[in-house]
Amino acid sequence: MVERRMSVATHWGSYIAVVDSGRLVRIEPRYDDPSPSPIGPGMVAAADDSARVLRPAVRKGWLNGEPRGHDTARGRDAFVEVSWDHAITLVSDELRRVRSQHGDSAVFGGSYGWASAGRFHHAQGQLHRFLALGGGYTDSRNTYSTAALEVILPHVIGGHPWSYQSRMPMWDEIADNCELVVAFGGLALKNSQINPGGLARHQTLNLQRRCREAGVRFVNISPIRSDTADFLDAEWLPVIPNTDTAAMLGVAHTMLVNGWHDEDFLRRCCVGFDRFASYLLGELDGVRKDAAWAAKITGIGRDAITDLARRLTTQRSLIMVNYAVQRADHGEQPIWMSVVLAAMAGSMGRAGCGWGAGYATMDATGVAPGRAFVATIPEVPNPVPGFIPVARIADTLLHPGEIIDYDGQRLTLPDLRLIYWCGGNPFHHHQDLHRLTRAWQAPDTVVVHEAWWNTTAKFADIVLPVATTLERDDFAAGFSDPHLVAMPKVREPAGESRTDHQIFAALASRLGYEQEFTEARSEIEWVRHLYEQTRAKLGGDAALPGFEDFWRDTTAELPALTGPFPGSFEALRSDPQRYPLLTPSGRIEIFSEEIDSFGYDDCAGHPKWFEPVEWLRADLSGRFPLHLISNQPASRLHSQYDNGGHSLSSKIRGREPVTINPSDAASRGIESGVIVRIYNDRGSCLAGAVLSDDVMPGVVQLSTGAWWDPVQPGTSGTLDRHSNPNVLTADRPCSRLSQGPSAHSALVDIERYDAPVPDVLAYSPPSLEQ
Repeated sequence: MVERRMSVATHWGSYIAVVDSGRLVRIEPRYDDPSPSPIGPGMVAAADDSARVLRPAVRKGWLNGEPRGHDTARGRDAFVEVSWDHAITLVSDELRRVRSQHGDSAVFGGSYGWASAGRFHHAQGQLHRFLALGGGYTDSRNTYSTAALEVILPHVIGGHPWSYQSRMPMWDEIADNCELVVAFGGLALKNSQINPGGLARHQTLNLQRRCREAGVRFVNISPIRSDTADFLDAEWLPVIPNTDTAAMLGVAHTMLVNGWHDEDFLRRCCVGFDRFASYLLGELDGVRKDAAWAAKITGIGRDAITDLARRLTTQRSLIMVNYAVQRADHGEQPIWMSVVLAAMAGSMGRAGCGWGAGYATMDATGVAPGRAFVATIPEVPNPVPGFIPVARIADTLLHPGEIIDYDGQRLTLPDLRLIYWCGGNPFHHHQDLHRLTRAWQAPDTVVVHEAWWNTTAKFADIVLPVATTLERDDFAAGFSDPHLVAMPKVREPAGESRTDHQIFAALASRLGYEQEFTEARSEIEWVRHLYEQTRAKLGGDAALPGFEDFWRDTTAELPALTGPFPGSFEALRSDPQRYPLLTPSGRIEIFSEEIDSFGYDDCAGHPKWFEPVEWLRADLSGRFPLHLISNQPASRLHSQYDNGGHSLSSKIRGREPVTINPSDAASRGIESGVIVRIYNDRGSCLAGAVLSDDVMPGVVQLSTGAWWDPVQPGTSGTLDRHSNPNVLTADRPCSRLSQGPSAHSALVDIERYDAPVPDVLAYSPPSLEQ
């Protein structure tokens, strides 16, 4: 046996792939990764499993010319395998037809998703370049992960939606300067396995350890105790889900009435505090937002709220807010309110203290403030100016022509006739999957690039098999990660799979713009070109090796970015006139005249408590008394490699584990290891019960990412044999401001499932005909 060892880079880390005679034998962690993710080795099991898409396939009903609009067979029809030539003809002809009959805006290329690591083989970049050169497409705006945050922060602190990443304290600064960290939504280490674009080595765990060893104290305000690592010895304040804003208001009121707030910073560096203070004191609505008021809403004791206010203002403190808290009804409010609370507390703009968001949601946030320039596939301007908010795809398909609000704009939802999805899985990340299924029947055609027969592939009309990250040449550069990692092809593509680039090049050739798309470069020439562009741009400061040396040595280090960064809170504190923020006032906008002018009834001109539609104090809780937390999984990235070895090993009788508080389980006769049915009016799914007091009473936790497996595809409310929580979540926007998803505002109930447990068919291909 002659083994070859080759570099592999993924969103969850870098590894060494061991190959023998073209066969992938195993995947090993790199020697220099201090806490490698176990997801990587699990990729081996999925590389050649029965779910691989091996040939182009077309849904039988679509191929036979059955009515293409509102065709209810999507998701349950058989497929016919065809040649690549036939598939390219079908797709190119359909693109021509839709553009000529309905216009370029009828083509949807939002195609949201992480896809896989690599600068050249970036699925959305390839798709958008191809569609833009062909006339344009309707795009999507923002992300499912952080839509509310992305819209609200530019109003409050100015700058690009993601600029806060370089403006908040890094972990090493926290260790050196901070005394108290208060984390709304926690700091779950499982999320720090990942980094969009790739990752050389994981650092967050050791950085958090350093903070604790330096004496930093942590407070975890979350419904889930394990949202912080055990070694942090965090104080846990269980909070009723969706009430973080009320908790922050109670703390803020306590600061205000005791005179503990930072009047100097609020006067010099913020605008609108007087109007917000009137709201806190109840002068606007007759309701004082004091600690007693907040305690009744949040479940956190009044004394604990008062003590938290005292500690935040007497110690060097940092307020963190996690992404999960803004994926809920009125999700803009906890983000906005966390900034205001930090401004009041006295540590805003001081080294290692103040405010930050998304710590530990990926191994990048808080690790480094940014990354030097790295070239990527050139963008082409999209000739179609229209877009939709990312989480409003079902609304768009169901109600074309409807007008919605978005961040002060009025958007007309387009009439989408062709969906081109590449590098993502809408039947994972979208809410209310039964509603999405109804919407998904509306377009004439759905084209999907996929490596496996997951739900999105089964709900497509034309499925084109794509190579995985192990089956192509590329190099990785992660978000804020100061490394480039070579990604030579480990093995040949399975079956007749092609790369996304090869598919688009073939389509561009049929449509008459192959030269413009490929620029006459082969794929390895593109990889070399992008690397050399990066090397030339960074010049002598980087001293990057030549491409051949990089390809052989597998890793190159980029120069570190140093501040000060635009929008620095430290600079603002020192001199707000000289260093203004990119807000209308140049300061932190506690009250936003611009947002107030929009006149939205679900997002006021300052942070405010809005009662969620679904929460544990709602009338609906009489029927569905448990609040569902559908957080990110520990065993995979979103739905990626749910068929991988690590994800499969985490299942209970083939189902995703759902964590239940023992008191809630006892009242329902549920023991650990039994199969349960989770349900509400939107749908139901099966899961494996895990009992733990790590979740507070009244809360159940079921991670996202299990491939949806409906018993009767296309039938509303049908049981999901697997465990996808988005059959239970509501497809309801956060507010008219962001139109973001509100996945964490969902009430359910749970019961033992004593009927015969059906087999999981999520990883089985559909019926395939020649």
